[in-house]
Amino acid sequence: MNRQTSRAGELHQPEIKDYAIIGDCRTAALISREGSLDWLCLPNFSSPSAFARLLDPDAGHFSIRPRASFTVERQYVPETAVLETTFKTASGTVRLTDLCPVSDSVGSLLPMREVLRIVEGISGCVELEIEFAPRLHYGRMRAPIRRLTDAVWRCGGATELLLLNCNLELVDDGPTLKATTCMTGGERQHFSLSYVERDVGTIAPIGADADARCGRTIAWWRSWSGLCNFMGRERDMVLRSAITLKLMTFCLSGAIVSAPTTSLPETIGGARNWDYRYCWLRDAGLTMSSLVDLGFHEEASSYLGWLLHATRLTRPNLRILYDLYGRTSVGERIAGWLAGYMNSVPVRIGNGAIMQRQLDVHGQVIAAAQIFAASGRKLGPLEAKMLANFGDVVCKQWREPDNGIWEIPGARRSYTFSKVMCWVALDRLLSLHERGIIDLGARETPFRQTRADIADCIESDGFNADLGSYTAELSGHEMDAALLLLVRFGYKVASDPQMIATYHRIEQVLGCDGLLYRYLPGHDGLKGREGAFGIVSFFAVVHLAERDLVQEAIQRFDHLCAFANDVGLFGEEIEPQSGRALGNYPQAFTHVGLIHSALAIERARRRIAQ
Repeated sequence: MNRQTSRAGELHQPEIKDYAIIGDCRTAALISREGSLDWLCLPNFSSPSAFARLLDPDAGHFSIRPRASFTVERQYVPETAVLETTFKTASGTVRLTDLCPVSDSVGSLLPMREVLRIVEGISGCVELEIEFAPRLHYGRMRAPIRRLTDAVWRCGGATELLLLNCNLELVDDGPTLKATTCMTGGERQHFSLSYVERDVGTIAPIGADADARCGRTIAWWRSWSGLCNFMGRERDMVLRSAITLKLMTFCLSGAIVSAPTTSLPETIGGARNWDYRYCWLRDAGLTMSSLVDLGFHEEASSYLGWLLHATRLTRPNLRILYDLYGRTSVGERIAGWLAGYMNSVPVRIGNGAIMQRQLDVHGQVIAAAQIFAASGRKLGPLEAKMLANFGDVVCKQWREPDNGIWEIPGARRSYTFSKVMCWVALDRLLSLHERGIIDLGARETPFRQTRADIADCIESDGFNADLGSYTAELSGHEMDAALLLLVRFGYKVASDPQMIATYHRIEQVLGCDGLLYRYLPGHDGLKGREGAFGIVSFFAVVHLAERDLVQEAIQRFDHLCAFANDVGLFGEEIEPQSGRALGNYPQAFTHVGLIHSALAIERARRRIAQ
């Protein structure tokens, strides 16, 4: 835990890294260090928001904080996604516990979604101020709030209903409920916010029943965390990253969203703002490896099921992203009524990158299936047939240009990493064939020949002898940090002189204070400069570990972990000069990178110990 002071009455835009996440594996809420719920989409990750002060001061919040100046300490209850925020004032101390209750029970009538907030007086007396200001549909709908019973208030639209249950006397101030209360040592107050869409509205009980839901949720998370088989020095950070990935998993389909937010900027005040509440196939291989290597086999199975379901809907060609259910109707529109985080506009809903092309996605999906099968799990005949069909597509399309792993806008180019992932697609299919998991039949010979042709192209045009490095594009001269993954996906070994030279070239061109940019400014044709990229900075750790340079890898890993916030969360990017988080948050891909780094370090330790 670390400490931060807030002055009485002071309201400001929190830093991105000042937020913590809670969730129930269907949606997620962001809670600021000052106790304000500033982001929540309902009922699911990519649904319209009910609270969006994260993107506009008037777009909805639910805050609980002391009226006087206070200091803050935060932590998650160990091995859980239950957040504890401790406020200390001159007159006393209170603790705020935030969670989305999780239950495996089907025998109880529970809300469709619930956010539970519990305030406990620790010592002295602390005067709190509470504001409940829902703003549905990304802040556009200020539905009236009406009293339903003495303790329950309702707010809703035509098909949805928010219900707030608490024992405090709330004052109706337009579309906002307000209250003040003094909390003394040992006193408890509960706030249950439940939601329903097109169904019976359920009021979750408070008091002892709410405490019981909190206890069951803590037990559920600890049971889940107990499945993590990583016991290395970095376990705490690895487990926090695993829990964060679980929070971004949509349990109804197995999909994993890239982030629960939209339009948090990659440059403050800039226009590099995208909607990340969807699922990218480019993340598949590394995400699957993280789940399998940590022992989360149920999540791995569900994730592969979603991958193959989603890709079945658009086969044999694949889109680069899908929604939670595998649909591609995610067209982009601008929410012009929202001011944007720190006035960073536009705010986007949906993602226009759906129209782009990434040749690496077939390799990512096939690699994920191969990793899953290598863990001892089985692929069915339909899945095997689908994967073989993807190989046919790769053979036909690998020479064509695309937008690359980083979704570069404008004219398509021949990216080296895309060609490598086409090689990976065929290489993994041949591996599955050799193990008897997939029968390629007459495809085997052309797949082998095409794999060799792709490698010849990469070696002749993707490696710049003058620079002594692989390059972002064929016959190019610019660098791309994704090239560090050539070792991870088995195209090269870490000790290969060309890979070592490529690593040093990437460090020279893209490195900054122990961090890495993914490419130089101007490479994507967009204005402004983005931050250092979280996951590629961890790629460098993996490279060092795979060369058995363990101490260098550990030093760099620790340096990167210092950029996490006080509860272990990362955004997409890091501003090197200030250490502030940039981009959508928390970012699944960055936490996947952290897990891979720790696993690579642990494997290197074991190799050296043998």
